Amino acid sequence: MRKLLNTLYVTTPEAHLGRERESVLVYVDDEVRFRIPIHNLEGIVTFGYTGASPALMHLCTSRGVALSFLSPSGRLLAKVGGPVQGNVLLRKRQYELSDEPATTLEFARSFILGKLLNSRTVLRRFLRDHPDREGTREVDQAARTITSQVDKLLDVNSMEVLRGIEGEAARTYYGVFNNLILDSKETFYFGGRSRRPPLDRTNAVLSFLYSLLAHDCSAALETVGLDPQVGFLHRIRPGRASLALDLMEELRPYLVDRLTLSLINTNQIDKRDFVVKESGGVLMTDDGRKKIINAWQTRKQQEVTHPYFEERFEVGLIPYAQAMLLARCIRGDIDGYPPFLMK
Repeated sequence: MRKLLNTLYVTTPEAHLGRERESVLVYVDDEVRFRIPIHNLEGIVTFGYTGASPALMHLCTSRGVALSFLSPSGRLLAKVGGPVQGNVLLRKRQYELSDEPATTLEFARSFILGKLLNSRTVLRRFLRDHPDREGTREVDQAARTITSQVDKLLDVNSMEVLRGIEGEAARTYYGVFNNLILDSKETFYFGGRSRRPPLDRTNAVLSFLYSLLAHDCSAALETVGLDPQVGFLHRIRPGRASLALDLMEELRPYLVDRLTLSLINTNQIDKRDFVVKESGGVLMTDDGRKKIINAWQTRKQQEVTHPYFEERFEVGLIPYAQAMLLARCIRGDIDGYPPFLMK
């Protein structure tokens, strides 16, 4: 398994990125505030409207380091990348399979199966760790409902029905997500999933972390030679990394939802880390983003035993491991795509 390198996150709005030989420089008010050798990085993610010099862009593309520009809320604005990596025959096969309805359905089923099983595990862990908390009955019922939806998923024979089951399962899961918040329920009340803009603080954290996960999934797919734009579950649209969104589905509960609950339930974030706009949308402050990014980086450096490879490696390598398995499946080296499943 490859070594997990660092991702540089730049949250200072007035920052500008530059290059000095083989190093990335971060300037604020024309002063160098940070310097890091390019060989220590696998990605650079900026928030706000940070600029970057053409020299740095060239360095990133020549070294295979993804440079992504995101809005303050985490929406992708632009991305700088080098030549496409990997075998062109793998991408050709990916494009062919994306036009085969039966194969597309099987890939989509695997992604959603992983999502549903991992969502159920999140609920079951809550029941195991907090058996006497208020709301456990609703959480238990939601876990049972998702189990029945998993059974339905196994017999699905059309993409429309599959998407319908996925939508029902998401409503079931998010319908009890507020029950998983142990403290600060008023501050972090979750009334259901909302985006663009998120309408509460918990949704703001989820959306922000989902954007970080999407970046990591896209970079992982590019690393193994797949095209992040051409997916199986998510329809192809110009400018959308459909395959990265596919790969995200099974990883959301494990990598994002659990971290969000941990940040809230251990009081690592509070209402001072958010701004509520007059329109009702909720944004994170710069300090709030830094806290969450630090927690994200720490989580990625922890180790886990991968259920398929039966090896221990950093959590941050899970998207890369799943991208490798997806590439093997597309090439025909393995029968069926095995989603990552929480224990």
